[in-house]
Amino acid sequence: MFTPSSLSVALLMMITSAICWGSWANTFKGVKNYCFELFYWDYAIGIFLISVVLGHTMGRTGHDASSLMNNVHSADVSNVVSTLIGGAIFNLANLLLVAAIDMAGLAIAFPVSIGIALVVGVISSYVLQPRGNAVLLAAGVVCAVIAVVLDGKAYGSLASAGRSVSKKSIVTCIVSGVLMGLWAPFVAHAMTTGHTLGPYSIAVFLTLGALLSCSIWNVYFMKKPLVGEPVKFADYFRGPASGHVLGLLGGAIWGTGMVFNLVAASFTGVAISYAIGQSAPMVAALWGVLAWKEFKGAGSKAYVYLFLMFVFYCLAIALVARANG
Repeated sequence: MFTPSSLSVALLMMITSAICWGSWANTFKGVKNYCFELFYWDYAIGIFLISVVLGHTMGRTGHDASSLMNNVHSADVSNVVSTLIGGAIFNLANLLLVAAIDMAGLAIAFPVSIGIALVVGVISSYVLQPRGNAVLLAAGVVCAVIAVVLDGKAYGSLASAGRSVSKKSIVTCIVSGVLMGLWAPFVAHAMTTGHTLGPYSIAVFLTLGALLSCSIWNVYFMKKPLVGEPVKFADYFRGPASGHVLGLLGGAIWGTGMVFNLVAASFTGVAISYAIGQSAPMVAALWGVLAWKEFKGAGSKAYVYLFLMFVFYCLAIALVARANG
């Protein structure tokens, strides 16, 4: 099983992870006239396939006891089930995130959703396992909340530029963020209790849980969409080839980020890997502002809010990492 041999390699993997997590949604933004529910089928397939591919390449080294298949055979069934449940919860959160991107754009949906996830994740983790500096953790949570509020203020300022501002999109972001902060404990249990799962095994079962749960979550949103009209499975097969390719590519990008983050955590520890990975919303916000021009014509006030959001979000990540490190 491949694991980082030095801090520089681990750091490169974590930075790559953050870039992947903050960039995959560009594939959805690049699809024209294609609803997110149909796009998401290809995305879910993509995250699972890349996890399997990386698991059978990077995660397979001869007769190493920690290699993918050996690890799967030796792990407790309860840990496999826990990871599958975590994948299902993550999938619902991510579906709502994609819906929010469709409604509000990258620069809003990512920082609000993942900022809330950071708050929920830190608080739930501390309640379950009270480790780390409570004062620094609390300060990090406060900074994350301020960052979310500032991003919401930036979104609200779009109204002055004649752009539509949807309260529904903000509510969707909030629900997505809460759920996004709740799946991690299931994965942490599988990595720390009994006969544990390794990073490659975690990635495979997490993405499998996500893919399987599409038969529940995504089917529901196809019938009762948050955006647009209901769609049928037949619409998926009539979809553009570019939509299918971009969906698979988006999944492969996100899945690569997940595997790299988990593998890097085996060297640096989960706290540092998680904190650097959580800088992904900053990457997404930059894509939204610079590449997709989501705040074009919004005025200087919106950009001031966005700048302050960046500052407080970076402070939140630094404080959480410091508290755990």
